[in-house]
Amino acid sequence: MNGRRFFRTIQVKLVIIYLLLILVAMQLIGVYFISTVKASLTDNFTTNMKEQADILSKLAAPNLSIKPNSDSEANNENTENLSLVVRNLFSISGTEVQVLDGNGRVVATSLQVSESYIGKKNTSLAVSRALTGISDNEEEVIDENGIRKKIIALPVTYNDNDKVVGAVYMVASMDSLYDTVNRVNQIFFSGTLIALGLTGILGILLAHTITSPIQGLTRQAAAVADGKFDLQVPVLGDDEIGRLSSAFNDMTIRLKEALSVNEEENEKLASILSNMSDGVIAADENGKVIVWNRRSQEMLDVRTCEGCRLPELLGMPEQKYQELQQGREQTVVLSRDDEEADMDDAEGILRVTFTPIHRRDKGITGTIAVLQDVTEQEKLEQSRRQFVANVSHELRTPLTTIKSYAEALNDGALDERELSERFVGVIRNETERMIRLVTDLLHLSRLDSNQAPLRRRKTNIHEMLDEVTDRFSFQLRQKSIRAAIVVDRDLTSGWLDRDQIDQVLDNLISNAIKYTLEGGSIELSAHKQDAATIAVSVKDTGIGIPKKDLSRIFDRFYRVDKARSRNMGGTGLGLSIAREIVKAHGGTISLKSELNEGTTVTFTLPALQEEGETA
Repeated sequence: MNGRRFFRTIQVKLVIIYLLLILVAMQLIGVYFISTVKASLTDNFTTNMKEQADILSKLAAPNLSIKPNSDSEANNENTENLSLVVRNLFSISGTEVQVLDGNGRVVATSLQVSESYIGKKNTSLAVSRALTGISDNEEEVIDENGIRKKIIALPVTYNDNDKVVGAVYMVASMDSLYDTVNRVNQIFFSGTLIALGLTGILGILLAHTITSPIQGLTRQAAAVADGKFDLQVPVLGDDEIGRLSSAFNDMTIRLKEALSVNEEENEKLASILSNMSDGVIAADENGKVIVWNRRSQEMLDVRTCEGCRLPELLGMPEQKYQELQQGREQTVVLSRDDEEADMDDAEGILRVTFTPIHRRDKGITGTIAVLQDVTEQEKLEQSRRQFVANVSHELRTPLTTIKSYAEALNDGALDERELSERFVGVIRNETERMIRLVTDLLHLSRLDSNQAPLRRRKTNIHEMLDEVTDRFSFQLRQKSIRAAIVVDRDLTSGWLDRDQIDQVLDNLISNAIKYTLEGGSIELSAHKQDAATIAVSVKDTGIGIPKKDLSRIFDRFYRVDKARSRNMGGTGLGLSIAREIVKAHGGTISLKSELNEGTTVTFTLPALQEEGETA
């Protein structure tokens, strides 16, 4: 493994590349040079042989032109002269020269060992071609001893009509030529080895100058990958590698700054997520939760969201989630029991807003779900709608009555005194009822908008309860209802807005008288709950309130028996106004009731003057 890694290094690759370049270059040069030298030596060798053969043919032409029937002494003399010329002038090393007559018989030879061939016919193809007048007769052969030889055969012509009178046959060994070529090959091989050695040394030195800065860059990159940004790569020059080192150092500094900014932003984001009033959940493209905040756990009532899928966590069908994930819809309202909310009955309502996460080249890669607890908003909206409906209903009934009676008066009832007085009385009563309704609504509006400031003053509690009883003495006597006041001896006075508390007591006493049968009793009591709190109660023996209505008895316009309450002149706002006044004082109000046994309404008030309040 280490050996493979070594041969994969840039330094080794550079050295190998340089060696291969030199080797290929030397081989190409060697092949070209040696082939050129070989061709040149061969051409010179062949040319030399041809020149000698040409000279010999010119010298031998006069002798070969003598006819064989001539004087034998003259023929023998010519043959001897020709043999002498051949042996003395053309005895080059390893070359055999033969002069042949027109019939192809050997006349003279340059080698003594071949004198036995004189007079015999040379049947070589080159000789046959030469005797026919063909001058280009040369070939290379390898004899039985493995020696390469060059064969040349030239025709011998005489001036008389260029008649072929014989031939010159030459066979020369080419060993010296190929020995020269082999010596050149050896010189090139030795030169190649020397060049490769020098190139290897120079390649190692050159590769080291290149790879050493790269190794420094590699070490620095590994250190940066491990989070160490304080090291710097040495800049060894102004070349490309030096500029690369300088750029890498700048990149390291900027990367450190970018990571610091990124960490700071992540901390800010984590702080924002953890302190958001809304829940935030992020899921990947498969719906698996990857990021969430503490508020989302509280809203979904789960210990952790790790490993959960978003549709299962929110309790919605997969198809619905896919539509939301693709952005076809953006918002869905869920109840705490993970079903679509019923606005009237749900105790907790969540509005979930889905936002797809897009990546430029991959499309949708995830989803962000923002959870908002809209329980109070929905309840307020429901209360607002119900309030508008109740006000409209409460105003429509008297207005319809007034309209009907006014039309009746306009149609002729006005002429009948008794009937017209009764109609006018109904109109007056309905008008007073509307005035009371509008007055109560304005009072509630001032309380809601804090436009009814408290004017606290020290008030005698027993005296206040006595005055309330006196105000309703006539109604009490009409229904034979007994009224009793019970005040603790140690309770003398309290700091409160007398006018507004009188309105609370008037509402409670009025309700108690309305719903208490003749001969019943009402008790007003006051006592100290603790050193700083006064509790005032109104208890009657009336018809009571069913348990199912107790939770909504303080709602605006809520009536247990709507028809009976309306006939008694109530607007349905008395207890609501009482609750707002008590709340403005910093107290609480509660109601206990048993059907057909009676009702007790208790409210608390601070006994001491609060800071900043005037007497």
